[in-house]
Amino acid sequence: MAHVLPMAKRVAVVAHLVEGAGIRPTSRLTEVSKPAILSLLLRVGEGCAALHNRLVRDVDCRTVQVDEIWSYVQKKQARVTPGDSPEVGEAYVYVGMASASKLVISYRVGKRDEENTKAFIADLRARLVTIPQLYSDGWQPYIAAVGESFALAGSVDYAQVVKNYSRKARRDDDHRYEPPRNPFITRTPVFGVPDVKRASTSHVERQNLTIRMHIRRFTRLCNGFSKRLPHHKAAVALHMAFYNFCRPHEALRVTPAMEAGLTDHVWSIEEFVAAALAEAPTEPPKPKALKLPDAPGGAPTAPARALPNGRGFLRLVGSSPAVPAPPTPPVVSKPEPEPAPSEPPPAPRRMVQLSLFDERLGPFPA
Repeated sequence: MAHVLPMAKRVAVVAHLVEGAGIRPTSRLTEVSKPAILSLLLRVGEGCAALHNRLVRDVDCRTVQVDEIWSYVQKKQARVTPGDSPEVGEAYVYVGMASASKLVISYRVGKRDEENTKAFIADLRARLVTIPQLYSDGWQPYIAAVGESFALAGSVDYAQVVKNYSRKARRDDDHRYEPPRNPFITRTPVFGVPDVKRASTSHVERQNLTIRMHIRRFTRLCNGFSKRLPHHKAAVALHMAFYNFCRPHEALRVTPAMEAGLTDHVWSIEEFVAAALAEAPTEPPKPKALKLPDAPGGAPTAPARALPNGRGFLRLVGSSPAVPAPPTPPVVSKPEPEPAPSEPPPAPRRMVQLSLFDERLGPFPA
């Protein structure tokens, strides 16, 4: 008969993993073997992915930021050989986050290529119900992916935020960290009419720090990196579900899922583990027609008209209430001036015969 971990041990193991402990420290602290911890991680991770797929749907938010965070499996991409498995090498994590509620709407683990970018944006689009202000970095495949997933007219306001790095080298010549950056950022509108002044990816970049602090596999310059891709994906799914439903945000004082209206309480670790282990796989969400965002007062942000056959909206952008013109003072009619006395017509000009030669010189000599 196989040994089954009691629920208290499962909760203790998951509690250590989501707080940034590695497999070996968790094994020492909980007195659970490493194979048992890895097996539990796979089962809970798969349940967390299914839990996220079922619960994080119909998200009503206006501003969405997307970014990618670098990681790798077994070895870095520069050391990958032709004989290695396709799972080996870089494994980026695409993250789409709502700026207001800090909810992770969508995520995806894979290579940083066009295929994974399109799949990530398509999943993000399927979980939204409101036309978003979408901001990303300058990764070029985002343009085609956003254009393909948000194909309807007026269904996205998308801008790219590119940070300009200077070419000056670091003083200590340390290539492991980013070079100094210039004090300006380029914001480029791509689709729709995004709010360029507020375009930013700062919130989702701060989320990248949270990922590196809570997943030991993402800690730089250490030997805690993932050795297999399934465990890597399970660790990411575990963190995303824990972050959305169990971890109160310091600025919001509630969890992101509560702020987004997906749940009404903070989940405990025991409730979280039980729900993940009992969750069954479900079909991914299908895209729904996006609605226009509402202003704080409840009125539409701008005049708009729905196009026929659900093809989007024709929006009037950049409009503002007309400023009433000042009242025009009444025109006072002035008496017409008396006509001036007419002058007599000029005398006709007298015809004068012009001479081509001066008569005083006499005739020309013969």
